[in-house]
Amino acid sequence: MGDTEEDLALLFGTSTALFASLSGPAHVLEAANPAFFAAIGGRQRQRIGVPLVGLMPELTAQGFIGLLDRVYRSGERHVGRDARVVIGVGEDAREAYIDFTYEARRDAGGNVIGVRVLGVETTQAKNAWRLVAEQRALLEQIARQAPLPEVLDGMCRTIEELSPEVLVSVLLADEDGRHLRHGAAPSLPDFYNQAIDGVATGEGVGSCGTAVHRRRKVIVNDIATDPLWEDFRHLADHAGLAACWSTPILAGDGRLLGTFAMYHRTPRAPQETDLAVARVFTDTAALAIERHLAEQARQAADAREKAARDDLSFLLTVSNALAGRLGEEQTLHRLAGRPCPARP
Repeated sequence: MGDTEEDLALLFGTSTALFASLSGPAHVLEAANPAFFAAIGGRQRQRIGVPLVGLMPELTAQGFIGLLDRVYRSGERHVGRDARVVIGVGEDAREAYIDFTYEARRDAGGNVIGVRVLGVETTQAKNAWRLVAEQRALLEQIARQAPLPEVLDGMCRTIEELSPEVLVSVLLADEDGRHLRHGAAPSLPDFYNQAIDGVATGEGVGSCGTAVHRRRKVIVNDIATDPLWEDFRHLADHAGLAACWSTPILAGDGRLLGTFAMYHRTPRAPQETDLAVARVFTDTAALAIERHLAEQARQAADAREKAARDDLSFLLTVSNALAGRLGEEQTLHRLAGRPCPARP
C-alpha cells in the first residue's frame, strides 16, 4: 500500500464500540467501558454513580436525555444512525457523530429498571470521507487549471473547516529557493502574512524557514519556548499563535516549491491523524504548484516563440522594403541611361 493509501487508512481509523449501563428514571451511570469515557471527554466526567445529565448536561438541549426517558417509560428500543452530538461545553466542546442504540434493561419480572447504551462513534470516518471529497474537488480544480491562489486558498479553508482549531498557511519558494513568499493563509492576520512574506530560509527561521533548510518536517509544539522562534516569537504572540508544524513542499525531482504549515492557538503536539492530513495536502499542494509552474513555463515559451516570430517578420519586412527600394533605384537609372551605382 502506498503512502497516500496508508495515510487515508489512518484518517479513516478504526471504530470503537461504546457501552454504558444506566439505572432508574434519573439514568444513573452504573458502568461504562473506557471507550465511552474517552468519547465523553474530561477526567471530571469519568465517574460512576452519577446521573448522565450530571456528567453531560449538554445532552438535554440536544434531545438525547428525552430519548432515554422515552425508552425507560415505553421499554421500546431506539436506534440512531449518524446522529450529530456536541460533546462538552464552551471552548472544550467538540462535534461528534455516532451510531447508537438505547435498549431497556429489565429485571427478572420484566420490569424496566434502566437503559443500556451501545454505540460506535463515526466522527473520524465521516470527516475522512469529507476530506476525500474535498481533495477530489481540489484535484479537479488543478486539472482544469484553476488559478493557483484559488486552489491554495480553497485547500486551506477545507482543512480549517474539517479541523476548526487549525490555521493553515502555504508559502511559495522564490526562484532562488532561499526566500518564501505568501501563497495562501485565509485565517492568519494580514499583518502576520505581510511580515513573513519574503522571509529568508535557514536554521532558526521559525518552523517554515527551518523546514526548508532541513528539507524535512519541523514540529514546534510551543512557540513561546522553542529556540527556532526566537526572532519571531513576538510576532507570533501578537498574532495569537502558539504552535506551528511545517512541512516542505517538494517537487517530484526534489526541487523546493514551498511550505505547508498548520498553526494552533494553544501549545500542542500533533497526533498521527494531523500528520496524515499534512502529508495528503502537502502532496496536493505540490501538484497544484508544479502544474502552475509548468503552465507559466509554457506561457513563457509561447511568448518567446511569438517574439521570435515577430522579430523574423520585422526583419523580412525591412529586407523586402530595402530590396524594393533598390529595385526602384535600378529602374530609374536604366531609364535615365545611366549605369547603376555599385552596391557594397
